[in-house]
Amino acid sequence: MQVILTADVDNLGGANELVTVKAGYARNFLIPQKKAIEASSSNLKQMEEKLKVKAKKEEKLLSEINSVIAKLKESPLSIGAKTGTSGKIFGSVTSLQLSRAIRDQKGFEIDRKRISITEEVKELGLHKATIDFGNGNTTELEFDVVSE
Repeated sequence: MQVILTADVDNLGGANELVTVKAGYARNFLIPQKKAIEASSSNLKQMEEKLKVKAKKEEKLLSEINSVIAKLKESPLSIGAKTGTSGKIFGSVTSLQLSRAIRDQKGFEIDRKRISITEEVKELGLHKATIDFGNGNTTELEFDVVSE
């Protein structure tokens, strides 16, 4: 029996996927648990429409992510930090400071949990961080730590 999954099912498939299962499994477990619907012609058309809408949304989101990446790579961010006489920073630069600098200087709100700094920043100068936008979209960001 062919069914369309409405939710992810372990060892079977993901949501909006057409799968073939035994009739008893579909009637007694998947359909009553609302994890699947029968693969009728109208349900198949609805699934195709959902997939088209999802593809359009993903394409739009990808173009937005690419524009954000282009803006971030235009020029390095400048982050001010209090330093001692030797040029060492009191403390270190964190992903929260990077997130705030991106918001203030570039105008984009990026969650600090998506930012990972490659090495601990305790000195002035250029450093790098990685931003993960999800779905395999990452970018490397340069930022300049300057003395306040």
